[in-house]
Amino acid sequence: MKKSIRTKRWLRLAILSLATIPILAACEKDLAYKNNQELNNENYPKSADDANAAVTAMYSGMMQGALWNGWSAAQAGYATQASQTTDEAVCYWDDGGSWTRLNALNFDPDFGSITRHYGSLVRYISKITGVIPQIEAIAMDDILKKRYIGELKALRGYFMQILYLYYGPVPVVLDPAILNTPASAALPRPSTADMVALIEKDFTEAISVLPDRFTGADYGRFSKAACLTSLMKLYMQEKRWQDAVDAGNQVKSIGFSLAANYEDNFNINNKGGNSEIILAIVCNATSPTNGNIYRPHYLPTDYYEVSNDGFDTAWGGYRMPWKTYDKFDQDDYRLKLLMQKYPTRKDGQVVLRDARAGGDIGAVMMKYGPDPAKTSVEVSAVDIVVMRYADVELLMAEALNELNGPSSEAYAFINDVRSIHGKLPALSGLDQSGFRVAVQNERLFELWAEGVRRDDLIRWGQYIQRAKNDGYTNVDDHLILYPLPRTAINESNGVIKQNPGYN
Repeated sequence: MKKSIRTKRWLRLAILSLATIPILAACEKDLAYKNNQELNNENYPKSADDANAAVTAMYSGMMQGALWNGWSAAQAGYATQASQTTDEAVCYWDDGGSWTRLNALNFDPDFGSITRHYGSLVRYISKITGVIPQIEAIAMDDILKKRYIGELKALRGYFMQILYLYYGPVPVVLDPAILNTPASAALPRPSTADMVALIEKDFTEAISVLPDRFTGADYGRFSKAACLTSLMKLYMQEKRWQDAVDAGNQVKSIGFSLAANYEDNFNINNKGGNSEIILAIVCNATSPTNGNIYRPHYLPTDYYEVSNDGFDTAWGGYRMPWKTYDKFDQDDYRLKLLMQKYPTRKDGQVVLRDARAGGDIGAVMMKYGPDPAKTSVEVSAVDIVVMRYADVELLMAEALNELNGPSSEAYAFINDVRSIHGKLPALSGLDQSGFRVAVQNERLFELWAEGVRRDDLIRWGQYIQRAKNDGYTNVDDHLILYPLPRTAINESNGVIKQNPGYN
């Protein structure tokens, strides 16, 4: 990974962050220094524009405030860890180092790539908790105010959900009075039921005031559909099948449908959204936070993109193992973006290189297309997909099958995905067990590299077994959860307890 561009972006991010952090006034002998150009609780936020800016700032939490976190393709990225801790991807970059540790589920409280989510998201949750009453106090249009607060609750619920799925129940501050009392003692971890209830409450309250979906300049913000999809995913992990179906039906009623061309969800045609994308990170190739760095991580070093005249930088990192790739039907249209053979240049001519025949560790995972603007060789403006309707359809098929077996409705959902995106024949005649396996396979075929594989394998009871099947030892059930960072335990003086199995 190129260090120079990363250092520059961190510097730019630091400058931007400093510009928005309230600065405490210094005082000596009752003489208080005050700068009216500084942002502080007395002058910000005070207007509708301030409220909009404050809410928009909280969306940086989707990337945890930096280009290399959150929905990034870097090691600390959600989608990356969902791939690298499962059978979905392996990495060329080390042998026995941090990438191998991900695949081996070799976790400990000092493994920064997996523990950093905790501190970052807890801080964003606290920030949101503090911003909500500030916006409530602004004299502005009431409907817009409720929408802004709904967005903040949706983001807070989403960040809590990520924490819960990674670490289990964790202490979060949702009471501004506690937030503003520095002497307050550390909070203990809540029960599972209480944590789930907190997430549900935020999403439910957000749903009541948010529009079905956002378009135009507001595209990329948390909508009712995004909240419902998040709830559906939560219910699936809790195996609350009927609740998941109810949430999925509400998403369906909003009017989403699959994009006619699978690849258009992941190329420059996804700018501004389509009929399928429920939530996306709106990317900018010059942004210090919201940029798409998928292609450098996944492109083989000798990859040549004909349509972009070989413009992209390639670091040659991630591949899908052949045993996973071989689960695909070779007639599956989606293999257009998952390649055994890929274009390269030889003697000035574009030729196809066979990765398997060449001894590579896996197939090329080229899900995101090039940015034709060619603003940056590393960062793309192609939007990052966070949620889309194909995921909802496959979750519906799974939940319906778990409730009542493979009904006609369940078949309709899975076959819609297979026929439109995979261009494959419809399934029929399966019993409940066979349908369950079919859905599990289809979720791999459809959603690889989109951040769902870890949750899926955990839900199906296959997460730990996958690591064992790959020959890793010392793999136990406690590894389903990440450890909390050691600092969180130490700074709480033991009030916050570590997840079982970690020192």
